[in-house]
Amino acid sequence: MDLADALRNAFPDHEPEETVASNEEKSFDFYVHTTPTLQCCYEKRKGKATTVIKSYEGTPADFKKLASAIKKRFNIGGGIKSDDIVIQGDYREVIMKFLKECGFTVKRVGG
Repeated sequence: MDLADALRNAFPDHEPEETVASNEEKSFDFYVHTTPTLQCCYEKRKGKATTVIKSYEGTPADFKKLASAIKKRFNIGGGIKSDDIVIQGDYREVIMKFLKECGFTVKRVGG
């Protein structure tokens, strides 16, 4: 007897909801542009590995939303410094994949 059977026995009148898989397009709170391409760089700052995202064209509010979305998605630290998003650690591959899913064109720069 597994958990599902135990719950059915405990609550015989319960009818489970049907979950419908939605194929809706993802909507983002920030501006997505395709040209120029975003640059995803690997740098060492004060001996620590960092991932830097450059060349974003949008409002400062959208810039903050993009940085926040990246940090929340991967549970990593970082911030915004002089029109760059600085992420702690070498996360180029996963960040580039995420940005491509969002609709950006991304170029890997350095290292």
